[in-house]
Amino acid sequence: MAGRGDPPEGTPEGLPGGGEDEYRSVVFDESFVRAARLQEFSAQERMGEHARAVRSLPAWSHRTGSKQILVLVLLVAMAFGTAIYLGVRHPYTAPVLTSAEQLRITLIPLAPQGPVPGGTPADLYAHSPAANFRIGASGINLPGARRTKNFSESQVMTALTTAKDYLVRSSLDPVVLTGGSVRPVRVLLDPDQLEQFDRSMSVPAADGRHAATGWLVRFDPAKVALADPGVRVQGTLRFAEVGPDALEVTSDHTFAYALRPVGVSGPGAEASLFTVRRELHFRFDREDLHQHRAELRASYVQAGPQACSADATGALRPLLAGERASAGFPAGTDPYATGQATAALCGALAPSAQPSP
Repeated sequence: MAGRGDPPEGTPEGLPGGGEDEYRSVVFDESFVRAARLQEFSAQERMGEHARAVRSLPAWSHRTGSKQILVLVLLVAMAFGTAIYLGVRHPYTAPVLTSAEQLRITLIPLAPQGPVPGGTPADLYAHSPAANFRIGASGINLPGARRTKNFSESQVMTALTTAKDYLVRSSLDPVVLTGGSVRPVRVLLDPDQLEQFDRSMSVPAADGRHAATGWLVRFDPAKVALADPGVRVQGTLRFAEVGPDALEVTSDHTFAYALRPVGVSGPGAEASLFTVRRELHFRFDREDLHQHRAELRASYVQAGPQACSADATGALRPLLAGERASAGFPAGTDPYATGQATAALCGALAPSAQPSP
C-alpha cells in the first residue's frame, strides 16, 4: 500500500526494492511527480528576502474526479427533466386508426307498367337504350389519373383499377351473377367490412345494411339464367381526395342483362332485358391502396323490371318476357314500430327504358 508521500500507483519500478537496475532509481515517472508534496521555487522567486527554497503542494486527491462525476450526473438529470417537460407540453400526435364504416344500401325495384317485352338477346339490345353500350369490362372506362395534393398518380390509378375490378367481379362475373361463389368480391373488401358482408350473404335483410344485392348483382339460379353472357355496360368513374389519407372513387354504371327462364332454351325461347343501375361510393386509405382492396361506403341500386312486392334483398327478382307486375304494393311499413327503419322503396319503370317492339 502507498504511504503518505508515495505516488498513488505505488513505488515505481526501478526504485530501490522495485528492480535491479541501480540507475533507474533516479528516474521519476509521471505519477511520482504528480504525487510530490514539495515544489522548488524558481531562481527569481528565491531572490526575494526570506524566500524559502520550496513550497508545499496539496496532497493528490480523488476529490477532483468526484466533482466531475457529480457535475456530469447533474447535467444528465437536467437534460432528462427537460425532455420530460417538453414531451408533456408538446406531445407527438399519434396516428388515429379508424375502422371502416358499414355499407349503407338503398335498393329500389322498378315495376313495369305493362307486359315485359321478349325476343332474342340481339334484337332486344338493338331496340333498347343499351344498343350502343359496350360489352362486359370494356364498358367500364377509367378516367385519366392525375396526382392529388397527397396522393401520387400511381396511387390514384390503383384506386381506380381496384374500383373497376370490384365492378367487374360483382356485376359481370357469371359465377357471382348466378348465385355461385362470392369470394371474388369478398377478397376486394376492407377486412373491417367482412362481417357485414358475410351476414348480408347468409341472412339478407331489408334494413339498409344487409341486402346482398347492395354488394353485388345476383339472380335466383333456380328461376333465372343468362340468355347472353355479353352484358352491356355504360357509365362513369370519378375520383377525389377527401383528406390527407383518403381517396374516394364514385362509380355510376348501368348494366343490361339478357335473361331467360331456367329450363327454357332453344331458338323459340324468348329472352327479356333486365336493367340495373349501380352507384357505388368507394373509399381508399393508404393501407387499402397497398393491399389492393376497397371500403364500400354507399350503394344505390335501381333494378327492373321487377315487382314492388318482391323481396330483392337476397337476389334480384326479374319479371321475364310476357310477365306483368302485380297490382300489389310493397310490404307494409309501420311508422309506430321501433328499431331499425325498414321502409320499402319502389319506382315505376319508364316505358322508354324497355326494348321497343
